[in-house]
Amino acid sequence: MNNLIKHGASERFFAEATLYADLYLARVVSQYKDLYKIATEQGELFAEVSGKFRHECAHLSAYPAVGDFVMADRTSNDSGNAVIHHVLRRKSVFERTAVGIKNETQIIAANIDIAFICMSLNCDYNLSRLERYLSAAWSSGAIPVVVLTKSDLCRDLSAVFAEISAIAPGTEIIATSSCNQASCDQLLSYLKTGITASFIGSSGVGKSTLINRIIGEDLLTTSAVRQDDKGRHTTTHRQLLLLPKGGVVIDTPGMRQLGIESADLSSSFADIHTLAAQCRFSNCTHTGEPGCAVQEALQAGTLDKRRFENYMKLKQEAKYDGLSSKQIEIEKLNAMFGSVGGMKKAKDFIKKQKNNRK
Repeated sequence: MNNLIKHGASERFFAEATLYADLYLARVVSQYKDLYKIATEQGELFAEVSGKFRHECAHLSAYPAVGDFVMADRTSNDSGNAVIHHVLRRKSVFERTAVGIKNETQIIAANIDIAFICMSLNCDYNLSRLERYLSAAWSSGAIPVVVLTKSDLCRDLSAVFAEISAIAPGTEIIATSSCNQASCDQLLSYLKTGITASFIGSSGVGKSTLINRIIGEDLLTTSAVRQDDKGRHTTTHRQLLLLPKGGVVIDTPGMRQLGIESADLSSSFADIHTLAAQCRFSNCTHTGEPGCAVQEALQAGTLDKRRFENYMKLKQEAKYDGLSSKQIEIEKLNAMFGSVGGMKKAKDFIKKQKNNRK
């Protein structure tokens, strides 16, 4: 089997690759600051982006990320590192607000089919955090699956399933334990050749341990949870791994926080969106208008106050919720240049970028 097909390349990516003469299709399997490891038809090698790519790149999120399909100048390392010239269009992308960098997003994983949202059944278990991850996952274009780790620590697993099912109806939930191989093997039914899954969650929830279990060997380093029951960072960089029986998984470092700029709240909070459609005013803010179906549900006790407050928090944070990709780009440019002339400066910036490409 073609090595790129093993790494999840579909006909769509092979077709798009033909648009770039004298370059070769590859997939990013890991990243080390400015250096990447890519998989080609012939194997793996290190690569870096071209100077032109770096010069023209306007946003951090436009750089290659683990899971991206890219066009490189070679397929072997006989003459040094490969050079990446283009990143192909992403079919899905799980992202978060970049930490410490204003108005930028950070790509967690690209071109994934399934987002395994991992949450351990110790102090990490938190419904509001789960709603945040689900919102980001639905927005990514991947299908979220809730994976509960360390289920052997839970006294009432059926109650946890009921609680999660209430906030994520239709989303599949899987309980796993590192002490029970069969529980981990449940994930194998989602994984096959052509499918890429990413394991996403907080530090110390057991993502690396779970991946080791489904691979069948200890490829990833793991560490014990601290005495205060808080997770330790084990995975230090994102990496893509082939499964022995087909399929690809991406392990990601644990996130202490998941800031979101755009999120599909209509899927993660479908119950509230259904109620909102019944409000008297189409632009109801659910904060005191007459005829607000959401407030009526809160008063009647049919809508949980915690869930509503988390929805409002995420809605305010995800300022791009409901906007098209073009509208999101305009909003980002306005944010970048708002203090120096807004869209006029943004247009000048875009014009300069285009001139640089000539």
